[in-house]
Amino acid sequence: MVQISVTRQADGTFLVETQGNRAKTSHLVNVPEELPAALGCGHVPQEDLVRASFEFLLEREPATSILRRFSLDEISHYFPDYARAIRVRLGGDDRNAPQ
Repeated sequence: MVQISVTRQADGTFLVETQGNRAKTSHLVNVPEELPAALGCGHVPQEDLVRASFEFLLEREPATSILRRFSLDEISHYFPDYARAIRVRLGGDDRNAPQ
């Protein structure tokens, strides 16, 4: 099992560190201001959105394959089911969110 640590940085990005059986990784993640609401997750703290997004990614690829620096809105380019999956995971609101 991979442990995930999420720390907000002074510039508003998040440092995400993962620790697994064999590897430790570090990632800098940006959360665009409008993204949480667009995902139907505006009620969720950004740290929780970042953590849930990493859990989503780790279910699909090893931590060593995740980009070292990226914006959360890029995930749906690689995984089209991201928006719907993250809404379900975080109990989001479907009214204004993309399908």
